[in-house]
Amino acid sequence: MTFRLKCSNEKNEKMKIKTGLLFFFSLFAIIGFAQDQSRDGDTLDYIFMGHIYKFYTAGDKIDPRIEQLDMSDYEGIWLGGDVCSEALLKYSTIQYIDSIFDLSSPTTYWALGNHDARNGNYDWLKEFTARDTYFAHFHKGITAIVMNTNLVPTDCENVDNQYRIIENVCDTIQQSSHLVLIMHSGLWRDVPNLPPPVTYAQSDFIYWNANCDSVNSTFVNAIYPLLVEVKEKGIEVICILGDMGGQHFYMPSVDTIHFMGCGLSASNVDEVLIFNYIQEWGIMTWQFHNLDSLLNVQQQKTAISQ
Repeated sequence: MTFRLKCSNEKNEKMKIKTGLLFFFSLFAIIGFAQDQSRDGDTLDYIFMGHIYKFYTAGDKIDPRIEQLDMSDYEGIWLGGDVCSEALLKYSTIQYIDSIFDLSSPTTYWALGNHDARNGNYDWLKEFTARDTYFAHFHKGITAIVMNTNLVPTDCENVDNQYRIIENVCDTIQQSSHLVLIMHSGLWRDVPNLPPPVTYAQSDFIYWNANCDSVNSTFVNAIYPLLVEVKEKGIEVICILGDMGGQHFYMPSVDTIHFMGCGLSASNVDEVLIFNYIQEWGIMTWQFHNLDSLLNVQQQKTAISQ
């Protein structure tokens, strides 16, 4: 009996080892498959950039490091505003912006900043984008809402139209794995678990109104509950702002809605935000990247390929 028990124990140990090895080989196979899928182009990359204008110019240039980035590496370009310090002052400036970001592309999103919007001329922008300054767009499993946070209740028609878009999207969204809201200004005052935007952004719109129905229609009162409802449908919700300089921010709310942002300040700590999305699995990850380092990697890859 002792001999049989010993043999049985040895057999069990061998089975455990085989099971463990099988688990690890399976794990490596899955990782390898995911990497192959990524190399085959099934992982889509999106880049977000905010506050990217070049300092101390006539207002018609972006940061030269952004100019050097290869935008063809990305499925979509998401601009968080303040692209140039006087983006819509001259028609030639928006022509220049278009030459870099291809404003007519359906996946180039531009959430206007105060520097972009303060000279008006929205008709020039619409000429290039064929869109209003606020809109919703669906692309490969991601629904995006691009907001114009410069709208104020003196223009109730557009304020209410923008809110209706947000409301309609949140009410009807079904097929998307993610809902992404892109905006320029810090609207997130009093969102549960978040510090006030003044601590990380360059704007903190305490009295911003999402619609003209009430002076209490702030982001947290009028929009945040809609996002919670979307989250309860099993759809991930991400809010991104671009009115930041030289730092980044990320924090989930108590309802696990993701709030994040970044922007440039013409320094060596400037960052952009890159999203990696596997459409087949509905998985999105993101990472802040130092702009100088990102450009160096691009230059090294170019040198190797030549």
